Amino acid sequence: MKMSKPDFETFLAESLSNSEAHIAPEKELWQGIEKAISNPAVEQRQSSVWPKLVGIAACSVAALLSVQLVFTRPAHDTSVAMSDFFAEQKQTLLVQYQNQPALTDNWQQQLAELEDAERAIKQALENEPENSALLKMLAQVYQQQLDLINKVHAPKWQTI
Repeated sequence: MKMSKPDFETFLAESLSNSEAHIAPEKELWQGIEKAISNPAVEQRQSSVWPKLVGIAACSVAALLSVQLVFTRPAHDTSVAMSDFFAEQKQTLLVQYQNQPALTDNWQQQLAELEDAERAIKQALENEPENSALLKMLAQVYQQQLDLINKVHAPKWQTI
């Protein structure tokens, strides 16, 4: 059943006229209302402090961890890692070609000269460990050593 606006207003007017004009509460409510209004404000102020303190503490911990990671990151010595890698590669090639005859007699002298260059670059890297030019030179010397071993034992014209 659909109730129209005049019907609702009539119902409301009748309900208000039939009810008592003043309904008195069974007990005094103003003290309870006043306590309910004043106490949550104090509790709310106290409870709103904790989330702020927790947020500040979390931000502080995150900042300290970030600083710790940025300033005390482990020292990664690029030249040592590169040296280990190429030494392993060089040793693998020497073992692989140990039974094959070399095409030239002075390849070991050339390899020794390249090893001297390697030592000189490593010495320079002790003063400037992250110098990119020196690191590139070291990588080139290592590559020249590997290329020398490969070319002396397995030249391209023999592997066609």
